[in-house]
Amino acid sequence: MSDDFKQAALDYHAKPRPGKISVEITKPADTGADLTLAYSPGVAEPVREIAREPELAYRYTSKGNLVAVISDGTAILGLGNLGALASKPVMEGKGILFKRFAGIDVFDIEVEAEDSQAFIDTVTRIHTTFGGINLEDIKAPECFEVERILKEQCDIPVFHDDQHGTAIVACAGLLNALVLQKKKVEDIVVVCVGAGAAGVASVRLMIEMGVRRENILMLDRKGVIHSRRDDLNQYKAAFAVDTDKRTLSDAMRDADVFIGVSGPDMVTAEMIESMAPNPIVFALANPDPEIRPELARSVRQDLIIATGRSDYPNQVNNVLCFPYIFRGALDVRASAINEAMKLAAVHAIASLVRETAPEEVRRAYAGEALTFGPDYIIPKPNDPRLLGVVSAAVAKAAVESGVARKGYPGHYPLVTVEDIFPGEL
Repeated sequence: MSDDFKQAALDYHAKPRPGKISVEITKPADTGADLTLAYSPGVAEPVREIAREPELAYRYTSKGNLVAVISDGTAILGLGNLGALASKPVMEGKGILFKRFAGIDVFDIEVEAEDSQAFIDTVTRIHTTFGGINLEDIKAPECFEVERILKEQCDIPVFHDDQHGTAIVACAGLLNALVLQKKKVEDIVVVCVGAGAAGVASVRLMIEMGVRRENILMLDRKGVIHSRRDDLNQYKAAFAVDTDKRTLSDAMRDADVFIGVSGPDMVTAEMIESMAPNPIVFALANPDPEIRPELARSVRQDLIIATGRSDYPNQVNNVLCFPYIFRGALDVRASAINEAMKLAAVHAIASLVRETAPEEVRRAYAGEALTFGPDYIIPKPNDPRLLGVVSAAVAKAAVESGVARKGYPGHYPLVTVEDIFPGEL
């Protein structure tokens, strides 16, 4: 990054007031009568009601539209373990996205925890404040156990976006790419480089979609995860296969799909050249992908490629997913975000590129062909249809799978955030 860009980023966060989010007042507080209702003695009335019936917290407080974005700072973006406090700009940024795209209020919480259990204990003790919890930037493999235990201990949705957000958007793009490349999900051979949060979650979701476990080769820093290795944790061991392939070059030969959630320049042109006809390449390392699209296309004109970058077509961006998954989950008062809801989000996101893009999206991306095809397999982040389509699909799946405490909302599908009425949740 240039010095000018670095300074612009610092100025953005510092001026005109430090930080990116604030708390707003939602009720009148100008007169003595207002303050009497807002605090003592008026506040005693909802206190008594909630003590009598805890579910009334959704009627009388902000709980139903409030998500905690929580991190321990052990895996901040691609920067590593820089500590809880250093993660705060990222957590505030997540708050902007929740509010901007789905009208959801956020408290960002950075936890100094000596170990995973201390982090779990902290989150468990405060979870009743919120309608949902978004875990962020927690290193693997601890993140898997943290999420699993919190889902057991909390009666609200708990969602680790680094795992499932990436997986959902990648799988949505994969569904569309398979249609274009005329491949069946049950037949494809998949290579996944990166056995951390995003890699493990993506492979798990692909299996839910119908990819055969035996057709998946996952690689970590030591190469192919195979059944004869004795250095695997339980999460990697779940994907160990009986194979003689050991290196990335071995794995890529005749593969249909490459998923990269690792690091820059891991993949060579020769590896792309060795893939099966009509390959699909998702090089998602940020900011520099496993292989540049220009290089990949120089050896394979028949491929479809996606990255995590906004300056190439087909950006796999978690913002296509997490605001709307929580919107749908909150609006039916779901107790969890389950596999049915994730798959519903996958299919909802995938469906949007097969329809005509709205005029405002076409204007924002003038010069790009926003027609279903090799360079348009994933919606753009500012597509306003995401709010209505994805949140509705998630809410419906929550109701049908039995984790919703309320029925499908009567005011769905949403068109804009102005259609959201937290007081009615």
